[in-house]
Amino acid sequence: MTKVAVATTSALAAEAAREIAANGGNAVDCALAAALFTINTEPGVCALAGSAFITVWLPGSEPITIDGNVAVPGRGLTKGQLGRGASSVTITYGGGITTLVGPGSVAIPGTLAALDRASTLFGETPWKELFAPTIRATRDGFPLSSACHYYLGYSGECIFSRSDDGFFALHHADRSQRENKSLIVVPHLADTLAAIADEGARIFYEGELARAMTDHVRAGDGALTLEDLKHYEAVERPALKVEIDDWTIATNPPPAIGGAVLASMLLACADLPHREWDSAALLQLIQVQRAALDYRRRRLDLADDIGAEAAALLDSARNGQLLSRWSSASTVHTSAVDDNGIACAITASSGYGSGEMPAGTGLWLNNCLGELELNRRGLDAGPPGQRLPSNMAPSIARRKGAVLAAGSPGADRITTALHQFFVNALQLGMTLEEAIAHPRLHVDTSGEEDRLMAEGGLDLPEVDLPVTIMPELNMYFGGIGATLVENGGDIQVASDPRRAGGAVICDGG
Repeated sequence: MTKVAVATTSALAAEAAREIAANGGNAVDCALAAALFTINTEPGVCALAGSAFITVWLPGSEPITIDGNVAVPGRGLTKGQLGRGASSVTITYGGGITTLVGPGSVAIPGTLAALDRASTLFGETPWKELFAPTIRATRDGFPLSSACHYYLGYSGECIFSRSDDGFFALHHADRSQRENKSLIVVPHLADTLAAIADEGARIFYEGELARAMTDHVRAGDGALTLEDLKHYEAVERPALKVEIDDWTIATNPPPAIGGAVLASMLLACADLPHREWDSAALLQLIQVQRAALDYRRRRLDLADDIGAEAAALLDSARNGQLLSRWSSASTVHTSAVDDNGIACAITASSGYGSGEMPAGTGLWLNNCLGELELNRRGLDAGPPGQRLPSNMAPSIARRKGAVLAAGSPGADRITTALHQFFVNALQLGMTLEEAIAHPRLHVDTSGEEDRLMAEGGLDLPEVDLPVTIMPELNMYFGGIGATLVENGGDIQVASDPRRAGGAVICDGG
């Protein structure tokens, strides 16, 4: 009987994983079921028509990452038909964010292709059974989570008013926002999920759902075409590996950006003394974040060859040159391990949301072309089919007798949240709960001026940055979920108090 530990973004998603474990599912099956649940029941924060990365590491084999990232649309269109159909909005979330929404902001979605590929390669549970908990919840209604309620307080009117079905799923008839924990039913979503469960992922990429999405986007001057969806494939890549003490950490490789940035920060802090986060240690952390994030902004975000630039970043971190040379978006995550040593980490995103929902589908479309702090090329992001940049970094760490899966939502805070978690857990010896709950900081490089964002309780050093201190743990700093199995079956699991996460240890059937 397999025992599985799952950390995800809601207690209900954790219960979906428990159901799959009871029916004999392994860690990958349980992670997929929980991810499907949270992707479809966190409106505003995530949606199915977005992007996902899945890192899987089986004992005795090399880790891989399945790339289901969004890609540039426009196959079959002329240049004059591209770069249209988007509007700029500014919301005050996280200190102020400007993003593009509307049909022109929609990129080719890859989440479902990645989930399908992971299930085919590593799963033991039938595809249809993975969907059952989510279909029930979306048909009967699910509670609006505190994280969704918080984000929709900023974006509900200016982004999610673009579709009547979507808007009134989240708002009352008088246009006021539905209350925290109120029951949400998104019209048509359960039927759409049931069709995908019955007919497979290809209905999304070649069938009636594909036609509904592309007809809607093209009618609004967006670039997503049937050819884009038909040609999309999830890609398996060797995971990016980095050695820290006696641990090997496997994370998201290029062309994604997040894994390389995370690995560079881990390498640059490899000599961190084993002590508490005192002022000197925090100063080193701030310097490492500034260096790595500045490199990303200057060299990675607009690179034609991301792999070469990422290799140069890692080399500079290994040889100690990172600090001397370069000083100066919405997601959900699920982690799972089982006592057979299988580990799976899934991070998914739909950007800030385009606000677009094709009639009769219940599917909110992504705005990943419009995530300007990440996709700095904007609507003209490259040739059709090219993957967009991503901060997502689902990660797995392994050493003799132990395996740990971890990841985080949080846009450009993903890498800094994961870095601090790994230092806490692997270098400073904290338990999973302590490592996750410890106050965090983040060097924000998204605006015209860098600034230091921090949670209360840190002994911050003097820095030449404007500082914003949030007195309580805040969802701005991500939402780590982590699971650990060691010593032949001892299991730990923990989810982030910054979000209403769920953690469960399941006894298999």
